Amino acid sequence: MDKLKTDFASKLLEIKAIKLQPQAPFTWASGWKSPFYCDNRKTLSFTNIRNYVKLELVHAVLANFPEAEAVAGVATGAIAQGALVADELNLPFVYVRSKAKDHGMGNLIEGEIEPGKKVVVVEDLISTGGSSLKAVDALRQHGCQVVGMVASYTYGFPVAAKAFEDAGVRLVTLTDYEHVVAEALRTGYIAETDIQLLHNWRNDPAHWNG
Repeated sequence: MDKLKTDFASKLLEIKAIKLQPQAPFTWASGWKSPFYCDNRKTLSFTNIRNYVKLELVHAVLANFPEAEAVAGVATGAIAQGALVADELNLPFVYVRSKAKDHGMGNLIEGEIEPGKKVVVVEDLISTGGSSLKAVDALRQHGCQVVGMVASYTYGFPVAAKAFEDAGVRLVTLTDYEHVVAEALRTGYIAETDIQLLHNWRNDPAHWNG
């Protein structure tokens, strides 16, 4: 197992940013039933973990997308993380809305970025990949070159993997489903008997019902 991914999974579980409830599923905004819930915004409230996330995302950018000339956060969850990363890298920052404002300038991209710039996108969470790739599309339509995306966590759904592949976007994450489940099992948060249920959900979340 990857040490960084295991360490970060442990931190997310420690502050309850990730909750696993195989026997009492959550309902996502999409209507999907899920035994798994992740809220990376909680990391912003813990200074040591906030700094950890910032620096590890920065390391991910430098290691994988050193050519980046600007940082774009995906609204709303990754605005703060993206701004922290941009500040540490001393790069310009913008964020991309889920839809254009219906007043004022009607902006979809907030901030100032020149067409042609090489942009790395920061996201907090990858589920299906739909909202993340909408942000990529908005930046591309603006004339920017998206060099890749870094994110705190991914569920690793097959539909997301295919969407990123089809869009030609390389994704690098600090942790993922496999490492969180392994760490949750190691610490006794979940039981061995929960594993198959979690895997069944992850393989087909749209049709899973417990």
